[in-house]
Amino acid sequence: MKRIFATGRGLAAGLLAGALAASGAAAAAWDGSVVSGGAEGAGKAAARGALAQANDALQAGEADKALSLIQSLPGGGVDDAEAENLACRIEFTMEQWEPAIRACQQAIKLDPQNSYNHLWLGRALGEKADKSSFLNAFTLGKRVLEEFQRSTQLDPRNAEALSDLGEFYLEAPGLVGGGLEKAASVAEELDRVDPVRAAELRAGIAGESGDYGGAEADLKKALAISHHPARQWATLARFYAARGRWVELENAVGNCEAAEARDPHAAVALFDAAGVLIKVKRDPKMAIKLLEEYLASLDKTEEAPAFVAYVRLARLQQEQGDAANAQVAMSAAYGLAHEYRPVQDLRR
Repeated sequence: MKRIFATGRGLAAGLLAGALAASGAAAAAWDGSVVSGGAEGAGKAAARGALAQANDALQAGEADKALSLIQSLPGGGVDDAEAENLACRIEFTMEQWEPAIRACQQAIKLDPQNSYNHLWLGRALGEKADKSSFLNAFTLGKRVLEEFQRSTQLDPRNAEALSDLGEFYLEAPGLVGGGLEKAASVAEELDRVDPVRAAELRAGIAGESGDYGGAEADLKKALAISHHPARQWATLARFYAARGRWVELENAVGNCEAAEARDPHAAVALFDAAGVLIKVKRDPKMAIKLLEEYLASLDKTEEAPAFVAYVRLARLQQEQGDAANAQVAMSAAYGLAHEYRPVQDLRR
């Protein structure tokens, strides 16, 4: 998978809204005048509140708090599909693939018709595959494809699932079901539900075909039609970095920052742009600035976990000889997700 953290508040809010609506309807149908019914209703209300708080903590990058809230549910939430989905996503942000897979599988067992449960299992399996031997990756790749396909079958308008399926076809070898023609077919489906993602997928197809001019044109099309262009500027920055086009990279990062200033709901683009600079070892001071701006934002998201941002910030500050601020960032990361391996590595 190209991108580990591939969802934002829209998905999180949608999942949680469905969970709360279902629970609320069930509670309303129960006769609150009966003592036992009132107690049960109160219990459901408490569970709904804990789920909402856990989701808020996940978006804020407070992985430890989010897990603690889920574990406070009756039975640790093991009989609640929404809780298991949240647990899967929390473990996913911490790159704990096995626990994420187990939680996603439990969510599917409890709610097999939920498109997002299959999407998240596919994502977790995909990340595990990326770190596996060839033979294991081959087997896992087949499972990833099955989950992404199932997710899109259950909800043909799930743009996140379609996008991930398209990326799978784009990146995976033919032996496990990949292929550019299949990716192009998904792009046509995306045209109907998310034209921006469709254009970005076509850019990937063009790039894989060696048509870098076409890829750039598709990325610029995505930028032109996006309601949150800061994100597309970050994607363009990634494209320019891969091509070694440093002047355009610098301009794209600057435009990303400027666009985010006009659209606070696109703060994740700051995290993405910083990641591009870090990967190609360019302009560490700008990368630090972007990460600090993201962490100061009120619109942090599980797509760019705050504790990951703090880890990246601490490393950059260490490299710049700023040991004091690096220690502050390191402590902040540990306070949010003490089991995240890079946090533990930094503290050694």
